[in-house]
Amino acid sequence: MTKLFFILLSFLFCSSNLSAQHKFTVIKSDYAWKKQLSPEAFVVARQEGTERAYSGKYWDNHEKGIYKCVCCAAEVFSSSAKFESNTGWPSFWKPISKTALLEENDDKYNMDRTKVTCNTCGAHLGHVFSDGPKPTGLRYCINSVSLTFEKKL
Repeated sequence: MTKLFFILLSFLFCSSNLSAQHKFTVIKSDYAWKKQLSPEAFVVARQEGTERAYSGKYWDNHEKGIYKCVCCAAEVFSSSAKFESNTGWPSFWKPISKTALLEENDDKYNMDRTKVTCNTCGAHLGHVFSDGPKPTGLRYCINSVSLTFEKKL
């Protein structure tokens, strides 16, 4: 009964959820995601967790290549759009394409943010903020554990 009460409260007081309406092309059960992902990747990518700053393997990566979604391997960012934000998370000023990501309001924890998910599978990648460099002025602050990296020569 208590669980139902909290579900109803969430439904009544949360903003509309675009990802719940979006038709993802890669859909798996939580059981399948847990088998595929590390425990940390599952919490971050499938349950909207956040890794600790400076703990991920890509925040200080300077190699050229493509960053992909850890869940479905969709290309989401290029190293050519990566920049040093001094936040402890990999930061990008634009996604690899306009259709790579799904962005929606995230007002959890009394914060007004925009969360970023993979447009292919719905994996939580991080958040986007309007304090980035030119030309977009955007900072996509992304969890390393939500990504894989394919080095380009």
